[in-house]
Amino acid sequence: MALEIERKFLVTGTAWREAAGVRYAQGYLNRDKHRTVRVRVAGEAAFLTIKGLTQGATRAEFEYPIPLADAQALLQLCEGPLIEKTRYVLQVGQTTWEVDEFHGENAPLVVAEVELPSEDAAFDRPDWLGEEVTQDARYFNASLSQRPFQHW
Repeated sequence: MALEIERKFLVTGTAWREAAGVRYAQGYLNRDKHRTVRVRVAGEAAFLTIKGLTQGATRAEFEYPIPLADAQALLQLCEGPLIEKTRYVLQVGQTTWEVDEFHGENAPLVVAEVELPSEDAAFDRPDWLGEEVTQDARYFNASLSQRPFQHW
């Protein structure tokens, strides 16, 4: 089984903007807490992703590339508003960080994620890393699509 072990943090400052960003649009065909089914367009690439229940910082994840036209059609079937964001990928020491700058009703939220080989793995911390929100379900993208950041 494919596992995703991910920790999530708020971001401070703007030093993370050094990387080029890719525009994302994503929506949810299912947002049940035990399983989510997501459609994502990332630039000119598209993916269908199924994620299981989060336990700690770990959950099952299955992601498959799909044709861009299919993803665009599937986004029209998604529940609620789409998540729109720009993703920046940065290397800090030996650690790869993904920083998501949200747009629309989730602006001005900026969140950084790091995928790890285990929940207790060490990682390089950038200066712009803020409070950890791994366990706060409000920051899950599926939650943000139901209750956007501006409505908290």
